[in-house]
Amino acid sequence: MEELGYVYDRVAANLRSQSSTTIGTIITDVSNTFYAQFLLGVHEEFAKHGYTVLLGITFDSLANQQQLISTMLENRVGGILLCPVSASSTETVERVNKLGIPIVVGIRELPNLKCDYVGLDYKTGAQMAVSHLINKGHKRIAFIGGIADSTTWTEHFDGYVKAHQDANIPIDEKLILNGEPTREGGLALVQQMMKQTEPPTAIFCFSDLVAFGVIIGLRKMGYTPGKDIDIVGFDNVPEAEISYPPLSTVSSFAKLTGTQAANLLHKRISYPEREKQRVMIEPELVIRESS
Repeated sequence: MEELGYVYDRVAANLRSQSSTTIGTIITDVSNTFYAQFLLGVHEEFAKHGYTVLLGITFDSLANQQQLISTMLENRVGGILLCPVSASSTETVERVNKLGIPIVVGIRELPNLKCDYVGLDYKTGAQMAVSHLINKGHKRIAFIGGIADSTTWTEHFDGYVKAHQDANIPIDEKLILNGEPTREGGLALVQQMMKQTEPPTAIFCFSDLVAFGVIIGLRKMGYTPGKDIDIVGFDNVPEAEISYPPLSTVSSFAKLTGTQAANLLHKRISYPEREKQRVMIEPELVIRESS
């Protein structure tokens, strides 16, 4: 076999057995440390069960997502683990529901999906973060970053609103700016935010990546993050602990989410008739020097 350069034909074996040990995993952004941690959990769990992972990246493009789903089906994957793009629509839901193969959706929940889901209680996490800032005496708290059309942004915003309502603090809509959930997005948004007549005294960021951009932007404008302005991120990626200053954030347990999603898909493949499950992971507030 070594002399002939034999390579196992997995597709042919799948055709013979009418089953596949290849799993299609679709995420939005591989450069985001959150997804790197998520994939670590996914790969470790699938490896336990002998699966091979086929990875697709949408770059948050609906067209890319549609193409990748088609590619996964063409490669006869045994199941799909999908982290939907921000612009996922009713048509996306209908297509996913009609796929006819085991599928688990992770991170971003879509209304009326008829499949297993693993995600975080984003509303509670956001509420915890903003309440922490309110308890420090802040009344002008900005909410920066995230795509407003996405369900995850809506849940973050709902938590932001709930914390203000519980404290009887009115919300100034000028303190809410949405945009790309990246460092560059956070940098651009905070520069826009701080030009206001009454700038915020604290900032809640859609994600840690946005928060890192916010910190860079504040320093460029002469502010000292954590002293002049308190900042809280969301996700608790590994860099949060070693950023300057160390970032207060809400842990979304990315690796655990990946592990849970992979395990749920394995169970769906093994027991197709089992009831659909919705697994919600509870967030945890981690307070560091940025607040």
